[in-house]
Amino acid sequence: MGKRIVVNIADLAKKHKISMRELSRLSLVRHAALSELANGKRESINFSHIIRIAEALNIEDIREIIDLVDSNEKQ
Repeated sequence: MGKRIVVNIADLAKKHKISMRELSRLSLVRHAALSELANGKRESINFSHIIRIAEALNIEDIREIIDLVDSNEKQ
């Protein structure tokens, strides 16, 4: 059983009461890239995207954005 990284973007957008499009605008990360991260469709994570998301949402702890879970666990 392996581990995988989950990016909690959709939950964060909901928590901060903004749309994914608004998050895209604030973070300067393409909407398509945010959607792929949120849906686990990306093979790799661009950490400059994570930093820009954190800055856009005033997040200090990266663990609010990414999580490490068992690979068989649902998002």
